[in-house]
Amino acid sequence: MPSPDAVPDAAVCSPDPSELRRHWPAVAACFAVAVFSWGFGFYGQSVYLAALQRLHGWPSSTIAAATTTFYLAGAAFLTQTHRIAARLGPRRMLGGAVAVLGAGAILFAASQTPWHLYVGAVVMGAGWACGSSTAIATTLALWFDRQRGLAISLALNGASAAGFTVAPLLVMLGRHMALLPSVALVVVAMVALLLPMIGFGLRAAPRAATAAGAARQGGSLEALRDPHFWTVALPFALALMAQVGFIVHMVAFVSPVLGGPGTALAVSLTAAAAMAGRLGLGTVVDRLDQRRAAAASFASQAAGIGLMLAAPASPAALYAGCLIFGLSVGNVITFPALIVQREFPPQAFGLIVGLGNAVSQTTFAFGPAVLGMLRDATGGYAAALILCIVLQIAAAASVLRRPSGLTPVPARVM
Repeated sequence: MPSPDAVPDAAVCSPDPSELRRHWPAVAACFAVAVFSWGFGFYGQSVYLAALQRLHGWPSSTIAAATTTFYLAGAAFLTQTHRIAARLGPRRMLGGAVAVLGAGAILFAASQTPWHLYVGAVVMGAGWACGSSTAIATTLALWFDRQRGLAISLALNGASAAGFTVAPLLVMLGRHMALLPSVALVVVAMVALLLPMIGFGLRAAPRAATAAGAARQGGSLEALRDPHFWTVALPFALALMAQVGFIVHMVAFVSPVLGGPGTALAVSLTAAAAMAGRLGLGTVVDRLDQRRAAAASFASQAAGIGLMLAAPASPAALYAGCLIFGLSVGNVITFPALIVQREFPPQAFGLIVGLGNAVSQTTFAFGPAVLGMLRDATGGYAAALILCIVLQIAAAASVLRRPSGLTPVPARVM
């Protein structure tokens, strides 16, 4: 395992502005993949839970457990994403991810018995692993070096865009048709648009050898024994357990007060805030202490949830809480790759990002189920929201614990 003191050369060099100008089609393709992946694999989970609960009367914990299965299946594939990228290439990996995730979402929406949910969840998990942040960061590492952090931030804005495009669209379509035709219609339309974008944007990677080098790294067990690795993996696992758990239950939590149109607006506000937060951060992130910025992000999410907990019957408090919470949603999934880029050598990038995301996903996979069980046990969401706040505070404290002897990385020249 590389020394914690190792620093990528790119992190201390001034950025090359021509990188983004030359390779913007790759960023655009990854942005579109992120819209699809988070639309159906992340924000869509909240829509599925509320719709399936109304349709079949299944307990929240049953549906949320299927979401947990989705994330666990995805985590199993995440540890191999860098090898899949090396074997298939970015075009086939991301194109296949879109097809598999879309098929899984349709299967999930078509469920007639609880066990059908788990089949769809496993299929979605396979597609999610090859089309979410690890795959996107690994793909863009083939095109970008000195502007990799900016490229990843821009591409992952697609995750935020999914929250105010795909998810609200599913909610609105659900008012006029059943869940299955709603999901199928949007999946087919988006796949028809996405595959040509992937084909054009990811034609030929300028540094194909990078993926092969990452695939040869191996060393997963060695990485798991490295304390430096855990100073990145643990805090984001805790924060994402709270974030994912809340987002999955958000529609069910706010809809009794806000109603259908108000709920769609709350989801859109959350996602729009996530995009604004990531765009704002992207302009200055290379000049910040990224661990302190991550801690501030976790604390702001705790504040947003706390506001909603304090006034759960107030539409204004719910909208404001969703807005505050959303400002950091995008950054929480962006920070791990940026910290890894700064604190680990480049040949370990794919391995560490993939393994760290697998640990995080294995942990946050239980968030929806735990919150669902708390809701079923107490008859409300107060206990579940308190747990989210505690997890975010713990994440903020742990991300500030730097490994001893880590060489500080100077800010990039902007």
